[in-house]
Amino acid sequence: MYEDFGIFIGGTWIKSANSSEVFSPVTERPLGAVCVAAREDTRSAIDAAEGALAPLLALGGFGRADALHRVADEMVRTAGEAATMISTETGKPLAQSGREWALACDQFRWYAEEARRIYGRTVGSRVPGGRFEIGREPVGIVGAFTAWNFPAALPARKLAPALAAGCPVILRPSSQTPGVASMLVDCMRAGGFPDGSINLVVGATGDTYMPIMADPRVRKVSLTGSTKVGQQMIRDAAETVKKVSMELGGNAPLIVFGDTDLESALDLSVPTKYANCGQVCVTPDRFFVHESLHDQFVEGFVARAGKIRLGDGLDPETEMGPLIKAGRLDSIDGVVQSAIADGATLVLGGKRAAGFNEGHFYEPTVLTDVADEMAVFAEENFGPVAAITSFSEEEEALQRANSSTMGLSAYVFTSSPDRARRAVATLKSGMVGVNSFALAASEAPFGGTNYSGLGREGGSEGIDDYLETKLAQIVF
Repeated sequence: MYEDFGIFIGGTWIKSANSSEVFSPVTERPLGAVCVAAREDTRSAIDAAEGALAPLLALGGFGRADALHRVADEMVRTAGEAATMISTETGKPLAQSGREWALACDQFRWYAEEARRIYGRTVGSRVPGGRFEIGREPVGIVGAFTAWNFPAALPARKLAPALAAGCPVILRPSSQTPGVASMLVDCMRAGGFPDGSINLVVGATGDTYMPIMADPRVRKVSLTGSTKVGQQMIRDAAETVKKVSMELGGNAPLIVFGDTDLESALDLSVPTKYANCGQVCVTPDRFFVHESLHDQFVEGFVARAGKIRLGDGLDPETEMGPLIKAGRLDSIDGVVQSAIADGATLVLGGKRAAGFNEGHFYEPTVLTDVADEMAVFAEENFGPVAAITSFSEEEEALQRANSSTMGLSAYVFTSSPDRARRAVATLKSGMVGVNSFALAASEAPFGGTNYSGLGREGGSEGIDDYLETKLAQIVF
């Protein structure tokens, strides 16, 4: 299934000397072998990107906008095939894969229009006859590193604004989902960008990441990944003073106040929690439910979660697929069993799913009587585990929600506009959903605070990290 691809350098698919097998999380069997880059391949990609700097800038904002729209047109044409690839590599249900590809496509539409609106400004100078002109220029070559859980949307969030700004990109996707990234890059050929504007390398850290980080010609890096990896990237970027933006881990609180529309909260929170088997950085992990609704919430949550159908994402009836790999299966089970040993009550699930002789399937799990210091609550579990506790006072809930070092997303359910605004003002998070989980949209800035990252992706803010500000004092 990877025969048509390879390493993409300078506008051409190249077959490398080495390859690596990609495994299905559903069957645990190989899907095929993908070409992997050697260190010299990554250097060649940087050389190609350097050669694209001038022609990509010369294309101009309007030319880049037209190219990005052509990419989106091609993505629409290949949507069905792309959704199948996403589900094959990740195991997520086809419906979720289709929505992800559409979200990725929308990034290119949005930034096509932003490319036309890279504004400067003129400021009066105190020097007689002078004025300040403030312009925006592309930062330069970009290294983009993405995770496996949204293999189309995450690269699109980096490729689209970078190219809109005039920056050539070297994309290094997860080795667990190279096919989706390859399909996306293949669609980008339809844009007609100058050769070298888009490059793709897959492979080991020493052969891909290290050459990009060490090369001073790469002026910016963007990461979607874990906080641990992000911290190392910041250290590595310091050597050549690269700009850095990153979307890292989360540990999102969900606060359900006593005046909440209970049925609406349940109808929204259950499918959100178990989407992509809980492997979503903005999914709610810590459920704070007012004591007046706690028992009803747990009962309704368990009733809905218990009906979720597990299976192969390619089966249209599947509602939740597997975890991405065996190590994640072991990790999630360890966190759940540790919580139970420490006094949490298992209400649903808590074990590997029965009826599957292969694949990394874990049951939708619900724990109650959870203490804030338990690992299942204090750390991002990145799996199908809902940890539920109760609270009595608004101030208490907000204080406990803010106890995490993470600050990516947070959610509040209430029927009170005043309470909602107090919560939004108080919660230490880059994004807050009130009676909604719909935070990811091309028109909205996505990102976190504290240990959850730097910078924003999406919205008019998303292009800022790919631009430098230049000041000129002009006197005549």
